[in-house]
Amino acid sequence: MSADLGDLTAQVSLTPYQALGIPLALVGAVFLSIGAQLQSRGVAKVEHRLGAAHSGMSVRQVLALLGRPSWVMGTAMLGLAIVFQLTSLKIAPLLVVQPLGAVALVVTALVNARVTGRRLTGRVKRSIAICVGGIGLFATVAAFTATESAITTPQLVTVLVLLLVVGALLGGAFVLLRRRRSALFYIIGAGVLYGFVATLAKVVLNRITAGEFDWLSVVCLVMLLAAGALGGYFVQNAYSSGSPDLVIAGLTVVDPIIAVTIGIVVLGEAATAPAVAVVLFLLAGAVAVYGVFQLAKYQPVKKT
Repeated sequence: MSADLGDLTAQVSLTPYQALGIPLALVGAVFLSIGAQLQSRGVAKVEHRLGAAHSGMSVRQVLALLGRPSWVMGTAMLGLAIVFQLTSLKIAPLLVVQPLGAVALVVTALVNARVTGRRLTGRVKRSIAICVGGIGLFATVAAFTATESAITTPQLVTVLVLLLVVGALLGGAFVLLRRRRSALFYIIGAGVLYGFVATLAKVVLNRITAGEFDWLSVVCLVMLLAAGALGGYFVQNAYSSGSPDLVIAGLTVVDPIIAVTIGIVVLGEAATAPAVAVVLFLLAGAVAVYGVFQLAKYQPVKKT
């Protein structure tokens, strides 16, 4: 028993350099929260001026966002959030920094409540806790069971083909559902796309570092940018039909679940994981997704 505890402690102990990943991840989460709030405000102002996007934001509305200082500032903060989060994952273990991304959900909920004059009900607080707990458990299990290895060309091609299929399915669903203004559809769609973006970003960075930037790396980069652009468009539509805390909840839950699932199923990063880990993956993912649906159901109410 004591030997097992010693092994566990050894796995999570950090060097001073690795410990820098903790504040970097927290700063990234704060930038993500504030950026989401500012982007949401920019979308609201554009819709107030040009009308609501009943079937998805038009080209005119998207271009109008570039003229909103709040949206531009929010986009810049989201860019900084990505830089901080990628850096934290580069220098610190996944177990330590990945769950910290859920802090963005808590910060966003508090900021949104303060800005809009809305209070967080007990149901909303419980929904947020469920989201954070579920994704924290999911990332923790992944950190203890996943093993990283070099990505082969067939595996990378599989990821790219899956992204093409997913992109086609989301595009078709958008055509069918765009008039319903479903915040959950846009949020889940963006989360799925960003999960692929995270995977491809890791591949591209690793190939650049190893000096192996070939034609397949270029394809990855193009697909990454395309998925990121479509995901960003979905996020802007989500802001027009849902609150910032709901958007962040979906992204901080769906994004890592998709990224880790790709690592497990396609890249074989959990080939040596015990059966109990698979059960915990499914349980944690279900809990986190349930929290998102609960948060969508129990939106904050206006103060009286």
